[in-house]
Amino acid sequence: MWSRAKRCSALSHVWTYRKPPDTLPIAGNGLVFIQDRQKLFSWFVKCERQFGLETFQITVPTLHPGVVINDPSNLDYVFKNEGIFSKGDFVKQRSWDLFGNGIINADGDLWKAQRKAGSHFLSSSNLRVLTDVALPRYLSRTVAHLESRGNDGGTVDLQLVFHEITSLLMGRMAYDMEMHADDDFTMAFEHASGGVTERFQNPLWFITEIFTGSRFRKSLAIVRKFGQGIVSNAMDDQQKSSENSAVLDDTDGGRLDTVSGSLIQSLLAALGSQRKLVADAALTFLTAGRDTTAQALTWCLYLLMQNRSATEKIRSEAKELLKSKGLDFQQLGNDIDTTSAIFAPSSLPYTMAAFYEALRLYPPIPFEIRECERATTLPDGTFLPEKAIIVWSLWAMNRSKRIWSEDADDFRPERWLTEDGKLINKSPSEFPVFCQ
Repeated sequence: MWSRAKRCSALSHVWTYRKPPDTLPIAGNGLVFIQDRQKLFSWFVKCERQFGLETFQITVPTLHPGVVINDPSNLDYVFKNEGIFSKGDFVKQRSWDLFGNGIINADGDLWKAQRKAGSHFLSSSNLRVLTDVALPRYLSRTVAHLESRGNDGGTVDLQLVFHEITSLLMGRMAYDMEMHADDDFTMAFEHASGGVTERFQNPLWFITEIFTGSRFRKSLAIVRKFGQGIVSNAMDDQQKSSENSAVLDDTDGGRLDTVSGSLIQSLLAALGSQRKLVADAALTFLTAGRDTTAQALTWCLYLLMQNRSATEKIRSEAKELLKSKGLDFQQLGNDIDTTSAIFAPSSLPYTMAAFYEALRLYPPIPFEIRECERATTLPDGTFLPEKAIIVWSLWAMNRSKRIWSEDADDFRPERWLTEDGKLINKSPSEFPVFCQ
């Protein structure tokens, strides 16, 4: 740990950068971070519109001094230099209780091993089973439920609906376990996740949780027990598989059975039999595969409900695609069968544009924090000493009028399409929604 004098000397370059609005003596920008989350996100947007692509200083009492970046070239430098920028103690201390050594906290080889296991799970063959077998099975139940609610004139919590679908999918395909959006584990996991999120805004979380963290601690206990159960079940299945060779068949049930639990098996293969480590990784992928997907779908449907013209364009695009394949839109899901190959992203550019636009406006992870492992200089000339903090807000960058034009606050899927209607691809630094 640096002495105060040494640290201030090393950070002298950082202090030359402009300070954002609402910077106070001693407290710096600390009071901003304890505001309601939406106010915090709005503050990042206000700063981006004041500073543009310029890097500016940020000071929070619980953080090493650092900067906020908005320039995609700076973010590209961060992504390409993982050895310099780590998750750091600030992130790990707050999320360790829930995610441990999972990919959210991991760096270096451990991060790569988990990323490789995740990529193996998301192989093209597994994704075909997901879209052709598992998703239609669970989606048909959901559609029937929504139709009954609609006929009764009742209201529906779409986020809960999507959470149920993603819980079923992740439970079966990733861990070969029955999971639902309202079971004890899921409710405990959601509460624990919320508690971890609050830690990033509460500088005194380690004190306040002593008095207010009873439910949080109970939720963590439930989550840890479930994580151990995932690993134990997977190891038992692994043992059974080695004793009895599986018989594969071409039926839908057979295809799904061969994929079930493939993520946890991939994690065991990549990380060995370290139960705690495998459980940490499994729980981290759960929030990535279940929560973020459900949130993205919820926001997308919410925006489409507010923009009926976009909804009609999506319906028209789907109808035209089916017509070109000799299929009837009205019979879809009833009298005819289709596969995911028909609905490839390249075949539905406007639909994908609408989804990307929803992710742009409502990214699952609103801002990220990294810590410098050694001194470095960003492409724009910003010097960062060892232990300096670097922050970027996806929420603000995705609303930059300099990058996305003057209508950056509006839902406009057309911004993702070329003049001839083809989907525009953005680099991870220009559209960092999928990065971790």
